[in-house]
Amino acid sequence: MNKRISSRILCLAASGGGHVRQILDLEPLWGGENHVFVTEDTALGRSIAKDHPCEYVSHVALGQAKLGAPFKMAWAAVRNCVESLKIIMKHRPFAVITTGAGSMFFTIAWARLFGAKIILVDSFARFDRPSAFARIGGPLAHLRIAQAEASGKQWPGSVIFDPFRTLDTPRPAKKPLLFATVGATLKFDRLVKLVANARAAGLLEGYDVVIQTGEGGFAPEGIECHETLPFERMKQILHEADIVVCHGGTGSLITALREGCRIIAVPRRFDRGEHYDDHQSEITDAFAERGLLHTADTDEDFAAALEKAREGEPICATTDPSALIAYLKDYLAKI
Repeated sequence: MNKRISSRILCLAASGGGHVRQILDLEPLWGGENHVFVTEDTALGRSIAKDHPCEYVSHVALGQAKLGAPFKMAWAAVRNCVESLKIIMKHRPFAVITTGAGSMFFTIAWARLFGAKIILVDSFARFDRPSAFARIGGPLAHLRIAQAEASGKQWPGSVIFDPFRTLDTPRPAKKPLLFATVGATLKFDRLVKLVANARAAGLLEGYDVVIQTGEGGFAPEGIECHETLPFERMKQILHEADIVVCHGGTGSLITALREGCRIIAVPRRFDRGEHYDDHQSEITDAFAERGLLHTADTDEDFAAALEKAREGEPICATTDPSALIAYLKDYLAKI
């Protein structure tokens, strides 16, 4: 390895779930650099820490105030600010690549203050407009990357790379298995209850059911439930599952699409206090328009989505960041 490269550290900053999964997709870019992950203490974060240098910061998001917890948000922000300062002083990265979101703001702010180049890759989840993190963190970034044309046009100074690709590869052999996952950050009891009610109504006869409930989430009796699952185990289950029921996070959706699963998405909704805004509905609506999944909010919706999912032919799809990786490799080489 080039000595100049080996003596410097690249910081990979992303909150839990889909944000950090997008960083993992860029491994051909950062795999040749000394690097450190900055993320949250989730199942996925702990899996990353087994193979890579990793630091954790407290979860914080502006939406916490919207959900009626402004003091909780403020205290988390104070802790995150101090944690982020210690991490940046410890590692002194020459550059930071971040995919957001709120938990990473102080990381990029301190890194910028200490002279690092900031590369902000907005979430693939933002099809129509830049995320709040992109708008707030954008002024700190030396390079802004949008992953959808419409979003890029509304984010001044950004470079656009759309990574979405459908796949012609055959669907993996599947088992009669339904896997439900609520994601890495928040529990989502409504989704779990939709699956449990469908099973109780006899709609899942012949299917094994496995549910990842989130920490402290509702665990229905008679169903195999896990609060969290290691990322490798999650990938194995997705490879085998015929049907996947998940929230509207892009990490869960893209991982299921790569494995050719029949997908029923239950987006978290702000008016139910399930998330900080309604971006998951925007994501799932955009995916549904492409024929990639079915959506549900109620038991009746779920029953209809289940029937449609079984009748339809699943579409395999993924994100291909190769063009973005090539662009960023050239950018990093010039720093």
